[in-house]
Amino acid sequence: MRPSPTKIVCVGRNYADHARELGNEVPAAPLLFLKPPSAVIGDGEAIVLPEASSRVEFEAEIGVVIARRLRRATAEEAEGCIGGFVCLNDVTARDLQKSDGQWTRAKGFDTFCPVSPAVGGLDWRNLTVVARVNGQERQRGKSSDMVFSIPVLLAYISGVMTLEPGDLVATGTPAGVGPLSPGDIVEVEIPGVGILRNPVTRLIP
Repeated sequence: MRPSPTKIVCVGRNYADHARELGNEVPAAPLLFLKPPSAVIGDGEAIVLPEASSRVEFEAEIGVVIARRLRRATAEEAEGCIGGFVCLNDVTARDLQKSDGQWTRAKGFDTFCPVSPAVGGLDWRNLTVVARVNGQERQRGKSSDMVFSIPVLLAYISGVMTLEPGDLVATGTPAGVGPLSPGDIVEVEIPGVGILRNPVTRLIP
């Protein structure tokens, strides 16, 4: 069944190597943005490249599913509200991200948030995320490499907006992002969670 969060809260530049590859500084505090729930698709569904963009990129991420309502929490409280983890692809129209000056359009197209089923019972400290395009590994990162840990992220977000059960938090992507083309197959794998696999197609006008 396709997830139906009330919101998807994403974190930018949470791996120092990814910040560097795009020529950005590592932020002093978590950099937050939102993706709309309408962007969510499941395993096997197609990522559709929109006419408005000439460069759409994959971003493999560890996604966190919120189990209980979280508001103004400490990191310790936030850790207890982790309901499970998902493979998540924060698909991004990179050219629009640069030209628009803010990220809503670049991150928000329909199909731009592939998400796997959630798996619980894993240690947030020992997760690895891998991206492959057409079978070739492009990204590999560990939760221990994050600038801000998962409980710290959840606590920070909860001080801005209330996280509701079922909400998704995308925790950032490691270095290695790159473009997608029609006909590609992109995979996001988190060992212990599974493999999220999506074909790529072009929007037919």
